[in-house]
Amino acid sequence: MTILLVLLIIGAAGAVAFALVRGLHAFANLRPDDVDENGLPKSLTVQNRMMFARVKWQAITILLIVVLLLVAGSQ
Repeated sequence: MTILLVLLIIGAAGAVAFALVRGLHAFANLRPDDVDENGLPKSLTVQNRMMFARVKWQAITILLIVVLLLVAGSQ
């Protein structure tokens, strides 16, 4: 059980890193002339989606760590 939780934590932490890098890449490639139908830069939309994805994966990672600590403490 603990091995599975550790693997899930590693995967979730990897998803956090991926969302962070993708958001930073969108930030570095901000072009004000590339706008969507709402008049917002497309990279800004990607930045916002990646920020929310990063927060989501961070919360999942923290929950998995808490579950791992509870499982390890009960053994």
